[in-house]
Amino acid sequence: MSALLKPVSAGVDPGSARAAGSALRTFFRLAEAWQLSVAEQTTLLGVARTTLYQWKQGKVAPLDRHQLERLSHLFGIYSALHILFPVGERADEWIKKPNSAPLFGGRSALDRMLGGQVADLYVVRQYLDAQRGGKA
Repeated sequence: MSALLKPVSAGVDPGSARAAGSALRTFFRLAEAWQLSVAEQTTLLGVARTTLYQWKQGKVAPLDRHQLERLSHLFGIYSALHILFPVGERADEWIKKPNSAPLFGGRSALDRMLGGQVADLYVVRQYLDAQRGGKA
């Protein structure tokens, strides 16, 4: 398992502000690994720039189900990449490389994910899960 994604302790309510803070800290490490711009981060999370900056300052409230779903897909994508590419740098670079798979049409997975819809994250995660032999 990647050092970025660690199991959640039993007894932590996933809907709590504490869990939200932990999930967002993980997302910000992911964003750093993938070298995401602020605009890319806000699109992937489906939030306004001001919300993102509040979260970065530690002003976190419980996340809604849409935000939790987006984070779940992003963490799944990150995890699948680190299974497929044991060298961390390659896993993190893949997200921005052009891809000839029909799903991407020569564009990168990040381009697809930046469509702004949860479904855009879902299809990339589904693709990677299928590539690694997991459930599709």
